[in-house]
Amino acid sequence: QVQLVESGGGLVQAGGSLRLSCAASGRTFGEYAMGWFRQAPGKEREFVVAITWSGGKRYYADSVKGRFTISRENAKNTVYLQMNSLKPEDTAVYYCAADSSEATVTYEPSYWGQGTQVTVSS
Repeated sequence: QVQLVESGGGLVQAGGSLRLSCAASGRTFGEYAMGWFRQAPGKEREFVVAITWSGGKRYYADSVKGRFTISRENAKNTVYLQMNSLKPEDTAVYYCAADSSEATVTYEPSYWGQGTQVTVSS
């Protein structure tokens, strides 16, 4: 089992930045690929970004390429999502996710956090 706890959400103006954190506990963090998903009101949850267990590969949704960056610190059991140039359409609940497969983490991860709200005002 892996427990995931997100933090860092909040309200920001368009063009601003936020950094989300996801602290993991339980099984060995370094064995898991990590990802972020988001769900806007009235919409389905969507993939945002993922990173392999080593941090050597990253996968981004087209909508966030060049604006969002995922990173991880295995020594701290933490993954980060740096979000720059935020837009109102980035408003959503952001969920941290984990899976032992770097492929599966991008569409059907085994573990989820509880989510953190990000609101971007225009």
